[in-house]
Amino acid sequence: MAQWAYKVVYIDYRGRISSEGLETLITNERRSTFARRYMNTLGRDGWELVGIQPLTSNSAYYTFKRPAQEGDYADEAPAAASSSESAPSGGPTVETA
Repeated sequence: MAQWAYKVVYIDYRGRISSEGLETLITNERRSTFARRYMNTLGRDGWELVGIQPLTSNSAYYTFKRPAQEGDYADEAPAAASSSESAPSGGPTVETA
C-alpha cells in the first residue's frame, strides 16, 4: 500500500503564507501571483493539491500530498511517563506539547 506525506499550508491573501512554522510574506507582486509562485514551487517538489478549507474570504488551508520520501515523517514523540492507555498497534498516535 502506498505511503503518503501531507503538507498543510495557510494562505492569507492579504499577504502571508505559513507552512510548518515558516512564514513567507508578499513582496512587490500581485497576491494571486504570489500564491501561484508558491504553489508552483510545491508542485516542482512533487506536492499535489488535494483539498482546500476556506476560513474567510481572504484565507484558507490548502492540503497537499505526495508519495512519502525519506525525511517526510517527524520522529515519534516519546511515550508519556504515566501513560496507562496506548493506541492499538497500527493506530493513530497523539502528540502533546
